[in-house]
Amino acid sequence: MNNSEQVYDIAIVGGGVVGLATALSLARRGVKRLVVLEAEKKLATHQTGHNSGVIHSGLYYKPGSLKAKLCVEGRRALYEFCEQEGIRHERCGKLVVASSEEQLESLRVLAERGAANGLSGLRVLDSSEIGEYEPHVVGVAGLHVPETGIVDFTSVCDAYADVVRRLGHSIRLGARVVSVSPTASGFALYTKGKTVKGRGVICCCGLQSDRMAHLCGVTPGLKIVPFRGEYYELRASRRKLVKNLIYPVPDPQFPFLGVHFTRMVDGSVEAGPNAVLSFKREGYGRLSFSLRDAASTLTYRGFWRMARKHWLMGTGEMYRSWSKKAFVSALQRMIPELTPDDLFPVESGVRAQALEPDGALVDDFRIVERPGMIHVLNAPSPAATASLSIGKFVADRFEANC
Repeated sequence: MNNSEQVYDIAIVGGGVVGLATALSLARRGVKRLVVLEAEKKLATHQTGHNSGVIHSGLYYKPGSLKAKLCVEGRRALYEFCEQEGIRHERCGKLVVASSEEQLESLRVLAERGAANGLSGLRVLDSSEIGEYEPHVVGVAGLHVPETGIVDFTSVCDAYADVVRRLGHSIRLGARVVSVSPTASGFALYTKGKTVKGRGVICCCGLQSDRMAHLCGVTPGLKIVPFRGEYYELRASRRKLVKNLIYPVPDPQFPFLGVHFTRMVDGSVEAGPNAVLSFKREGYGRLSFSLRDAASTLTYRGFWRMARKHWLMGTGEMYRSWSKKAFVSALQRMIPELTPDDLFPVESGVRAQALEPDGALVDDFRIVERPGMIHVLNAPSPAATASLSIGKFVADRFEANC
């Protein structure tokens, strides 16, 4: 065997929260030789490392959907894992606020969905009761969700990786997969300087999931279109405006939850994100640009079909990106006493939004199987919360069919 070749039973491509949780699930089952290949020099570099740190309850998702099932299961498993591994976290609860009479029906539907998904302790609030949870919030009604929490998902990923390594498996950083080819016993994955061979391959590649599928000879049937989410942080002197988590009632047409307030485990408070079309899949600045990524989006018919339907929303998000006043105005619907001087900009994130050719936004998790391989093609929020249950789901499918 060539010295540059390494042979494993399973190769997992992607060192974010879903890839590492999948590795953890398989490692705990006694897989003999497992490797995680991460393109960057550290784990959780992209979507996971720019996550707002919310442990989602399972409130928003259609009952019976994969998102709903795996979020609820994953939330419970994540709390347990954090306790076992000593990871700092809080089950602090959140408040969803209806700012107008027109949102009351949507708030009612959210409460019904939460109950259908097995959430306990939900409490619908009238305007006078909101202050019990968030004294500075104003709204016509609210919904308190006690099972929501906060954690640092980079710390979670580090803990996942530590367990995988303790169980005798490998995690390779700076191992970008540039091509994949079938072999007599599985697949060969070519990275710079080394070839990794695996009986099976599991791809959890987030912003690059569709491209990795193509490298593996799989037609994904969708395309990843990146949306940048921008955040502000409350100045330390104004953190008293927010006790825990404060969300608006989301627009049911979109998979985005609207700008909201999130208290982090370190005590800081972030506000955001918006959802702005990005011209670079891993570009975190307003001017970030990749010709390849921009062309991928702008030549995709699904993008233009989506844009024709939702151009007004997109225009508003772009305006809010460049106008701090507009961003703050959206937040003031919940906390009227907030001022632009209370906030300063911090690092953005990029969401991998999967689009169908007909322009439909892929809302549920999308996981596809092919002989010897599994591709996690769409794993947006609440994938971090659901990571342990997604990892178990993928490991189950791999053992059953690969």
